[in-house]
Amino acid sequence: MKTYPDSLGRILVVEDEPRLAAVLRDYLHAAGYASDWVADGDGVMDAFRTQRPDLVLLDLMLPGRDGVDLCRAIRSESEVPVIMVTARVEEIDRLLGLEVGADDYICKPFSPKEVIARVGVVLRRYRHTPPERMGDGLSIDEAGNRALLQGQALDLTAVEFRLLRTLFKSPGRVWSREQLLDHIYEDHRVVTDRTVDSHIRNLRRKLRDAGLPDESVRSIYGVGYSYEPPLAAGATE
Repeated sequence: MKTYPDSLGRILVVEDEPRLAAVLRDYLHAAGYASDWVADGDGVMDAFRTQRPDLVLLDLMLPGRDGVDLCRAIRSESEVPVIMVTARVEEIDRLLGLEVGADDYICKPFSPKEVIARVGVVLRRYRHTPPERMGDGLSIDEAGNRALLQGQALDLTAVEFRLLRTLFKSPGRVWSREQLLDHIYEDHRVVTDRTVDSHIRNLRRKLRDAGLPDESVRSIYGVGYSYEPPLAAGATE
């Protein structure tokens, strides 16, 4: 997780009402956070990639791309927490916001103090997820959205990270291509199941370049793939 001098973290405020955005930023700064503001949905992803925030406060109704589409786009690249903010309180909207990967949901009108409290809770939950480790030196850092081998971060895409995370969490389990697709594409886009094969090839290459054997990610003919760390095969430390 990034750290900022004299700051608890950086928040990207996505809100098309300038006065409301100004109030939120004032409260965030008073609470110790740095912040950036985007008023138009079309500029959000550029700001997200440039500013690399620790959390996104994302309004649902925006000019340009709407909040649901943006949440899906953010989730396709990152596990950074997203809090949806909207005046639409219908249950279907609430469910939709959470189903696309939002971590929390706040309805307008709201107290700015409530927003600051929610930001703190979500960030603490996100940051305090400890890395999971396997005996081959590979670890998955959920909070940092990264995989590490012997403490060194692997250069994985967001899809490759989700693929490795899914396999890693259940060593020895055989996953079908369809099951893996459900985990690596959270927006449920329509792709062929052979897309998984391409991601597996890229993942194996990166694991091999980092020092893990090719058989760490095992192919089961006609079924799918599994993760086989050395310890699971009877190795000892």
